[in-house]
Amino acid sequence: MKYNCRKLSKKRQIEEIFYLRALAHYILSVMINLLRETMDKPELRIFLAAPRGFCAGVDRAIKIVEMALDKWGAPVYVRHEIVHNKFVVDGLREKGAIFVEELDECPDDRPVIFSAHGVPKAVPNAAEARNLVFVDATCPLVSKVHIEAERHHKNGLQMVMIGHRGHPETIGTMGQLPEGEVLLVEDEKDVQSLKVRDPQNLAYVTQTTLSIDDTASVVAALQEKFPMIQGPHKEDICYATTNRQIAVKEIADKIDALLVVGAPNSSNSKRLVEVGKKAGCEYSQLVQRATEIDFRALEGIESLGITAGASAPEILINEVVELFKEKYLVRLETVETAVENVNFKVPRVLRETV
Repeated sequence: MKYNCRKLSKKRQIEEIFYLRALAHYILSVMINLLRETMDKPELRIFLAAPRGFCAGVDRAIKIVEMALDKWGAPVYVRHEIVHNKFVVDGLREKGAIFVEELDECPDDRPVIFSAHGVPKAVPNAAEARNLVFVDATCPLVSKVHIEAERHHKNGLQMVMIGHRGHPETIGTMGQLPEGEVLLVEDEKDVQSLKVRDPQNLAYVTQTTLSIDDTASVVAALQEKFPMIQGPHKEDICYATTNRQIAVKEIADKIDALLVVGAPNSSNSKRLVEVGKKAGCEYSQLVQRATEIDFRALEGIESLGITAGASAPEILINEVVELFKEKYLVRLETVETAVENVNFKVPRVLRETV
């Protein structure tokens, strides 16, 4: 809009001049403050590891709960956390999912979902005995390990499982076979004290979320002690675990600190912290949310790596990045070591419209 000063009264002209001067002063002060803020912020280079966050198995498990709620309405019961992430679990709880630890906590008239980590064979057997409607959200890559264990058992082999004691996936895999048929080892020390039924008839499987390097050492110890032990046809550690660990190794020598977004009960997230430390990044920490970041410990850093476990959604990674942008002049760079395009179908019962 153009002003014609000739048509304005002298008083109005003066008012307009003062207004424009005030506006110019305000704009200038805002720009100066922004410049000061920018100058006061230390520079920080952030390396975003890729791949990171959700894997196909986690994505599938979450969809299963959401589709079950759409199909049967709330509440839908879920045995154990569907995936190990509080943000995800709380979001599903708000939609109507009820999380329980044991099947006997579920009523007979509501559907129940088994978590992505897998369950012992006794659990679906008990569900069938009660005529429960249930959906198994076990990751297909975990199910593959279950099938391997059963195949070896049918061939008369005793199983050794490399995994973490008490983890739901370990419990689920060991529970596929009769008690005593699966022996658990966590490290090389366990291998040295391991006693088996017949060293000539032995096979091993692994938890899917282990450290690649640590597992290789345990496998080597098993093969040295039991030369006839049989391994899986294909690596049991899943593609997502492998890819995220490789990405962390790729950025480890470029960064002063590493933050892994994930839950404290997430095996693959904790392994990423360990991988970061072993790869040379001494300050590698696990955080669930941006609010958990210890900025005092990060004083003086010039570069930071960020990754996330397979059960952490991208929204939480973005939350961390945005918080750093408030405190630093951030230069963001993505380091991609693999492209993931894996997709797992949900069970047929949820795809059926009738």
